[in-house]
Amino acid sequence: MAELRELATSAGAEIAGEFLQSKSKPDPATLIGRGKLEEIAGAAAAAEAELIIFDHDLTPSQQRNIEAAVPARVIDRTQLILDIFARHARTREGQLQVELAQLEYLLPRLSGRGVEMSQLGGGIGTRGPGETQLESDRRKIYRRVRHVQQQLESVRRIRAQQRQRRESAPVATVALVGYTNAGKSTLFNALTRAGVEESKRMFATLDPTIRAVTLPSRRTVLLSDTVGFIRNLPHTLVTAFRATLEEVQRASLLLQISDITSPYGREQEAQVEKVLEELQAHKQQRIRVLNKIDLLPPLVREDLRDDARTVHVSAKTSAGTARLLEAIDECLQEDPLNRVRLSVPQQEGKALALIAARARVFSRSFRDGSVEMEIQAPDSVLRRLQKFVLA
Repeated sequence: MAELRELATSAGAEIAGEFLQSKSKPDPATLIGRGKLEEIAGAAAAAEAELIIFDHDLTPSQQRNIEAAVPARVIDRTQLILDIFARHARTREGQLQVELAQLEYLLPRLSGRGVEMSQLGGGIGTRGPGETQLESDRRKIYRRVRHVQQQLESVRRIRAQQRQRRESAPVATVALVGYTNAGKSTLFNALTRAGVEESKRMFATLDPTIRAVTLPSRRTVLLSDTVGFIRNLPHTLVTAFRATLEEVQRASLLLQISDITSPYGREQEAQVEKVLEELQAHKQQRIRVLNKIDLLPPLVREDLRDDARTVHVSAKTSAGTARLLEAIDECLQEDPLNRVRLSVPQQEGKALALIAARARVFSRSFRDGSVEMEIQAPDSVLRRLQKFVLA
C-alpha cells in the first residue's frame, strides 16, 4: 500500500482514503466482492472522489462492473504506471514506447465502452449501415499500433548502429539497474556529473542517458542510466521499452542499485531479478551497490564492509563512489590492462601526452634525452606505444 500511495502521488493524485480486502480468491465479477464494493462506493461518494485506483490488474469486465457501481472513474495498477510513464517521457522514443504500451492495454478494453461502441446484432432488421463504431475504433488502433511499431523499429535500427560503432572500439558499457527510486540517477550524476534529473518521484527516468566515465586505471567506460523496475511491472511496458532495455542486455557489467534503508529491500531485489530474467540479462556479471548509507546511524555505517561484488555508497554525498569505480575497474575484461617499461624520446610529445592522459605511471627517470618509465595502460593504448616498449 505504501508503494501504491507513492505511485498515486507521483501521478499527481491526492489520497482521500484507503481500503484493504482479504479474500481466499478474487471475485471474477468485481475482484473484491459486492459487499466491499458497496462500502467503497459509499466512501467515494462521501469524499467526492473522482478516481478509484486498484493495486491489482483488472480484467475489462471487472473494470466495467466496478465503474457501474461507483460514482468515480476506475483504473488499475497498470493504467496508473502507464500514466506516470506518459507524464515523464521526454524524448520522441520514450513517448512512442509509452503510446505503444497504452494502445496495447486499450485494445482488449474497447468492447462495452458505451452503447455507441457495442456490436450490432445479426439477422433481419438488425443489420447496421456498415462498420460498427467498435470495429472502426479497433481498426484505427491497430493501424496506429503498426505505425508506432514501425517508428520504434527505426529507433532500434539507429540504436543498433550506434551500439555497433561503440562496440567496434574497446569501450565497455556499464548499465545501472534497480528498483524505482533506489537512487540510480543520483548515483549516475555523482559518477558522471551529467546533471540528469533527480527526483523522489517514481519513474523520473524513462529515457536512457549514456555518459563516459574515466576509471582509476584511466580506461574509459560508458555508463547507462535506465528506467527503474517495479513489482508487477506491466508486461506491455517491458515489451514497449525493449529498445531502451537493450542497453541492459548488451552491457558488459550491471550495477544493481538497492536502497539499503528500504524495509522491503529483499522483495525489491527479487522483483529486479524477475525483470532481468524476463530481459534474459540475469546471467550477466554485476556489482551490488547498496545506496543511501548517509541515512544510516554512524555506528551501523562503520560496520559496513565492501567486497569485490558489493559496494556501499551514498550517491547524495559521493561517499564510496571512488571504491565503486575501482570495483568496476577490477570486473571489466574489455581492453585489459598490462604493465610495461617504456623509453620515450622527449621530443615525442604526442606519445607523452597519451601516457599522461590514459596510463598510470609507477616510475619515471630521464636518460640521454629519453623518459624511461613503468606504466600500466589498456591494450588499446599500448598498441599505439609499441615502438617504445623495452624488451
